[in-house]
Amino acid sequence: MGLGLHDEGGLSLRGLEEARGADAVFAELYTSLMAGLSLGGLEGLVGKRISTVSRRMLEEEGGEAILQRAEVGRAALLVPGDPLIATTHVDLRIRAERRGIRTRVVHGASIVSAAMALSGLQNYKFGRSVTIPAPGETPISETPYNVVGENRKVGLHTLCFLDVRAEEERYVTVGEALRLLSAVEERRRRGVVTRDTLVVGVARAGSREPVVKAGFLEEVKSYEFGPPPHTLVFPGGLHFMEAEALITLAGAPESVRRLAR
Repeated sequence: MGLGLHDEGGLSLRGLEEARGADAVFAELYTSLMAGLSLGGLEGLVGKRISTVSRRMLEEEGGEAILQRAEVGRAALLVPGDPLIATTHVDLRIRAERRGIRTRVVHGASIVSAAMALSGLQNYKFGRSVTIPAPGETPISETPYNVVGENRKVGLHTLCFLDVRAEEERYVTVGEALRLLSAVEERRRRGVVTRDTLVVGVARAGSREPVVKAGFLEEVKSYEFGPPPHTLVFPGGLHFMEAEALITLAGAPESVRRLAR
């Protein structure tokens, strides 16, 4: 079931009911940062001890500990955001059903819809989304650059998830993501991500005071968004209402109106 975006207050009433009625409650907190979440507060809300599960337990061990509890009673798995959307645990659900364990999904708020709502960009104009991974020992991935280019070619917006490695306390920021993409642009020189590219940064969606800033790349790259989690959007073709929303809701420069069709 979905925990929502920021803290334990994002758990829906239905999710709370399901968690309270479960014999065992687990929480996966490594795929996304819920900056305001208190595990103790969540346990107090649910009225049960909550066992946190690691990436290894879910991905390498197939969630066996959860499945075993579900075979003898009701087990609940709490996941940041909306389960099976930005973060997928479809494999665990398939394993459960194949073992005769009935499953049910309780939805929660997702960064997918939140980023669209906060920016004012229309949901049906988004193309393929992509994750911008944290830099490591391997070369910078060109996949995000390619996806942004493909979407822009047909006028579609691109939602970019920024890599989260909660177990390492490593979170890609808007500024870092733009620098990584700019480095790819220097190599590829296709004009996909330039200093004049319109971008939208979102920080701490779901909190009481999210930060949303739209503007051209050089300005947004140096903007202070504050603590993570961050999300990045590359607008494609703009409807005049989207342009007005970016100016009014996200502080975009007035010149953005000229980009609307």
